[in-house]
Amino acid sequence: MHDATADANRGALIDGRSEFTRAVRRSLAQAHSQRQRELCFVDTDFEVWPLDDAEVLDTLSAWARLPQRRLLMVGSRFDTIPRLFSRFTTWRGTFAHVVEAFATEVEPSQVPTLLLAGSSSLMLADRLRWRGHALASDKEVADWREVVDVLLQRSEPGFGANTLGL
Repeated sequence: MHDATADANRGALIDGRSEFTRAVRRSLAQAHSQRQRELCFVDTDFEVWPLDDAEVLDTLSAWARLPQRRLLMVGSRFDTIPRLFSRFTTWRGTFAHVVEAFATEVEPSQVPTLLLAGSSSLMLADRLRWRGHALASDKEVADWREVVDVLLQRSEPGFGANTLGL
């Protein structure tokens, strides 16, 4: 399926926090409209992501209700997500059947910030200055997917759907 909007966004630059939030919203909306089966979120700790953003959660919910969806999350740590993103944490519990999260033992400085969603993928190259870009080609997406596969080889399950308190 060809999507002119996705083609127009390929290679688009991200420069600033608000642009990163818009890029995430746009990527997720395109992934939903393109009926992408898998989304992949990669980050050291996801602290810079707009995970509690109402539009992001609405789009993720609509996408997750489609059949045979998978959200793969790979990070160095997930301990700050429940504290920073309570709505996303609740969403994660509701859609536990869709989410697979893995904590990687790879050095955090080697973990990229990526949202892989087919032709609507993006990466944040500089987390301090909020600079990145939409991935420009299928080859670039495939290359980053190989990086994710390497991270997964050195990972174990993390960010469970339910947290037990004592």
